[in-house]
Amino acid sequence: MAEYLLVGDGKTDNTAALQALLDMKGKLVLLRGEYMTGPLTVSSDTEIEFEEGAVLKFIADFDRYEPVYTRWEGVQCWCMHPCLFITGASNVRIHGKGVIDGNGASWWRTASERRNSSNGPESELEKKFAALNPGYEDQPGGGGGRQVQFLRPPLVQIHRSCDVTIEDVKITNSPFWTVHPVFSDRLTLRNLVIENPADAPNTDGIDIESSTNVTVDSCFVHVGDDGIALKSGSGKSGIEDAAPTSNVRITNCTVKAAHGGAVIGSETAAGISNIEVSDCLFDGTDRGIRIKSRRGRGGVLHDLVFRNLTMRNNLCPLVVNMFYRCGCSDMSCFSLDPQPVTEETPCLYNLEITDCRGYDSRSSAAMIVGLPEKKVSNVRIRDCYFSVASEGLRPVSESDMYLGLPEIEDRGIRLRFVENLDMENVHVEGAGKEVILED
Repeated sequence: MAEYLLVGDGKTDNTAALQALLDMKGKLVLLRGEYMTGPLTVSSDTEIEFEEGAVLKFIADFDRYEPVYTRWEGVQCWCMHPCLFITGASNVRIHGKGVIDGNGASWWRTASERRNSSNGPESELEKKFAALNPGYEDQPGGGGGRQVQFLRPPLVQIHRSCDVTIEDVKITNSPFWTVHPVFSDRLTLRNLVIENPADAPNTDGIDIESSTNVTVDSCFVHVGDDGIALKSGSGKSGIEDAAPTSNVRITNCTVKAAHGGAVIGSETAAGISNIEVSDCLFDGTDRGIRIKSRRGRGGVLHDLVFRNLTMRNNLCPLVVNMFYRCGCSDMSCFSLDPQPVTEETPCLYNLEITDCRGYDSRSSAAMIVGLPEKKVSNVRIRDCYFSVASEGLRPVSESDMYLGLPEIEDRGIRLRFVENLDMENVHVEGAGKEVILED
């Protein structure tokens, strides 16, 4: 069928042919070549195999990414069609030694220009999304651009799907979040290389959101925001969705030059639990272990285990921050006085950090800061070593993105609003005072 022939010349638009082939289900093999395409949808019982040298590259024509109803920065809304959209599907496998390229430069440039606008939606595209999303002005955001409604597409989104495996491919130049499972179950991400420029805005590597039974194994991530992040919806919308993230295993991964290595939050509304991160390297990331939320985000976070991690050249290798500042202008969220406990108050308990090493941190060795009305509780830190660099130091305030906390000069382990803390065989070098107790 000639109409289904693919042309891998880096010029020809293959969208119609690719979508027709995907609609047939079964196995699609991409041979060596560069296949230009618009957004694609993948349904059940589909296998995509990349031969070495095969590149699937998405065309950066914003108007082609028609509205779909999914999640964007923790809130269900109409947003741009993901580049590769696995939705309502089961039994999907994507694998091989090829490349999925989001061609993100135009998206990043426009996002950077628009995110600083105080005028709200301006282009016809932005106005279209604003009309589809009434009340968007009051929806929470993480800094990606909700207030202007330039709702960029993730590169690969796994949406309301199960039994999906993605392995061995390189995934690069994402317009927004790179690999984004949401409302999904039984997923495997293995031997992936995920790369975006360090200055590409909001290009998280892997965002596992409101999903269960997920394995992330032997992946390499080098991106312009958080490396491997776990989320469960934001604020009232996420609480109403009531879709937690649980039973996630992250192992043998390397994360470089990201805002955080293994990250929980800041969208925590439906809760995150039964998480294990082990045998990973977080090299040159701003933070290593990073748990971030705040009042208004909600969610119960518990049974989080971080084991045998090596972290080096971070600003701060271990962060628990319940005063996370991004995307919030309500200063009551950052008060040091106890506030009423509601369903929008985040709660964290049963945190275990064992056999972890953080070398040459430039801001501080660690910070664990809960809320005065809901302290971080049942924290066990065992057999860990942290050191502060002797040169190239940054302010302690850059340990994480927070508001409301007093400035300090000591670079040891900062503890505030923490209870039932068990520390054994924990050493800090180069920080002066090893532990700073603030309450």
